[in-house]
Amino acid sequence: MPLSKIKVLAISGSTRENSSNYKILKYISNHLNTVFDVEILENLAELPHFNPDLDTENPPKEIISLRNKIEKSDGILICTPEYVFSLPGSLKNALEWCVSTTVFTNKKMGLITASASGEKGHEQLLLVMKTLDSKFDDATQLLIQGVRGKVNAEGEIIGEETTQALQTFIKSFEKHFL
Repeated sequence: MPLSKIKVLAISGSTRENSSNYKILKYISNHLNTVFDVEILENLAELPHFNPDLDTENPPKEIISLRNKIEKSDGILICTPEYVFSLPGSLKNALEWCVSTTVFTNKKMGLITASASGEKGHEQLLLVMKTLDSKFDDATQLLIQGVRGKVNAEGEIIGEETTQALQTFIKSFEKHFL
């Protein structure tokens, strides 16, 4: 076991308050081994729109904060819906602010797409994170289709199949570190 807590930054691709994606991240953070310290990013919707002209040695303060949180984390969890067969603009925006950096290089990742269908959005998430040189494999990525019927209003996972898939994902994510 590590001597200090393993820091994980969790990012919900949904800006909807109390979204299914947020609830899944809360579920995962509550079920991870106690050596993990999970922080859920709360200000995704407040990040400025990506503008290469502002991505200089002095980017906006919100971007400096985002990059520092990613860099100081031992691992990243992303759980996102799919919007119009793609990544939500707010998540894509945050990732675009990191392209000119190496904050995701060799960063251990857990990637979940939880949506109605999610197939195309999941493909894009995997492609973007591979392009950013983050580290994940088949066991640390998960597609949850029909998510609205799999997470209730209280944030409880509905159904044995989804619960089992998340438990398997959690064990695989932990193996990245332990």
